[in-house]
Amino acid sequence: LLSGSVMGAYKYIQELYRKKQSDTMRFLFRIRCWQYRQLSSIHRASRPTRPDKARRLGYKAKQGIVVYRVRIRRGGRKRPVPKGQVYGKPSNHGINQLKNQRSLQAVAEERVGRKCKALRVLNSYWVGQDATYKFFETICVDPHHNAVRRDPKLQWICKSTAKHREMRGLTSAGRKSRGLGKGHKFNMTIGGSRRAAWKREQHMQARRKR
Repeated sequence: LLSGSVMGAYKYIQELYRKKQSDTMRFLFRIRCWQYRQLSSIHRASRPTRPDKARRLGYKAKQGIVVYRVRIRRGGRKRPVPKGQVYGKPSNHGINQLKNQRSLQAVAEERVGRKCKALRVLNSYWVGQDATYKFFETICVDPHHNAVRRDPKLQWICKSTAKHREMRGLTSAGRKSRGLGKGHKFNMTIGGSRRAAWKREQHMQARRKR
């Protein structure tokens, strides 16, 4: 940990989580993962396991904001075809060693969004993993609660355009798989998305003086 400096409680927790292989954290993760495995795959958490991380992502201990914990099975994505048979070109014959385009964290957010239809998914963070599962906690907001609707910093999520953000790749975890960014590495998404960039390249504009 940081030596010779005064740390607050949240900073202390943050530094602890940077040393995930320390004896303390390995023991904590082992106990927590055992407990999470006994619970249902999606369940309400009474409070965030990582209050420092949750607060950095927008959580406040106030009415209208809740935390759901979700369990996701680890591993790649097997191609869902009958009998493992692809009736097409050999380049598409792969079944097993394929990887999902979206991260497990984005999938976790989506499952919470489907389960809690009336809530809006704000953000999520990792809380643990074992050989079979990854565990995430998702911060959800009730858009009909007056404590949320009257909060100037949070009332944007009450708009109808924020419905099911997690389904449309608008959360932090969802944006990571969309190839968005600045610079020459992100040329394929200039204009907002891969589809928009492709469409503009295919479309010829012949402007003339009228």
